[in-house]
Amino acid sequence: MRIAGLDLLRGVAIGLVMLRHAFPSLFAGAGVVGVVMFFALSGFLITGVLLGELEREHRVDLGRFYRRRARRLVPALLLLVAGVVAVTLLLDPLGDRDQLGKTVLVALTWTGNLPFGHASDATFHLWTLATEEQFYLVWPAVLALAFARRRVGVALAVTAAACLLACVLTLLWLAESPDLAYALPTSWAVCFVIGAATRVYADRLVLPGWSVPVALAGLALLSVVPLRGHALTYLAGGPAIAVLTAVLLVSWRTWTTVSGPALTALVWLGTVSYAAYLWNYPLTLWLRPHLDLAGPVAAVLTLAMAAVSWYAVERPWQERRLPAVVAAT
Repeated sequence: MRIAGLDLLRGVAIGLVMLRHAFPSLFAGAGVVGVVMFFALSGFLITGVLLGELEREHRVDLGRFYRRRARRLVPALLLLVAGVVAVTLLLDPLGDRDQLGKTVLVALTWTGNLPFGHASDATFHLWTLATEEQFYLVWPAVLALAFARRRVGVALAVTAAACLLACVLTLLWLAESPDLAYALPTSWAVCFVIGAATRVYADRLVLPGWSVPVALAGLALLSVVPLRGHALTYLAGGPAIAVLTAVLLVSWRTWTTVSGPALTALVWLGTVSYAAYLWNYPLTLWLRPHLDLAGPVAAVLTLAMAAVSWYAVERPWQERRLPAVVAAT
């Protein structure tokens, strides 16, 4: 069972990423906003899954947890990697055929956010998946330990402080070129923690009616502001976007349906958002040297590829292989 409110949030997030790729001068910050929204959502969802298991079984089966993550993420990723291999071997549009082996290795090992490089620019965007996977390696054990000792709040505070300290140290290391911190895991880790804290305290939070319009307005404003290249993007911008996303999470997490064609379209886009994210960036790069409207054309092709990925690969795989689990995946 999918939650319409969370798919709506996914739809907004991937829509912003696609707007940034299609119209970079108009939506300069939209990519950062969309990515951080996904990070906060990921922290929220994974924490919910883990807390549910801890409350039922008083332990976390890490093997089962990682198998579920792999089954959710790997099929669509394999389809993308196959596409990148085929396009590179046949056309080599970016002139990086000699890096193909490294490109595949980095993509399939979720290491695209580490300093040794990502190889092809067509898979640069996979740094976000790497960042999420590395969060998944650490947070389940931290949360399980904190839950057993009834110190979840303390664990959130300590983890957030550690993430901010790591971010500060990264920025001091890269003081002359803060944009180099963009894809590093330490730059965004606190955004996952904000999402996790939102899940822990969601039932206790009562938000005023104006909070959602203000959050949406804040996200819209940040989407047109250039955010890359500034240290404050990581120390203030990322956390601010995550907090605004938290408002939407608390407000929309119980929506089982939406009405109206616009919201319905965003929910569908959110349903296929993972594949849309995988395909939009490479399609844009491949088309940009050849088309004046490469961004909009890539957006249309992205929707087609995302639909193929979801209906032909992801959904059949999940229905065949996964038992009924909590819907927040």
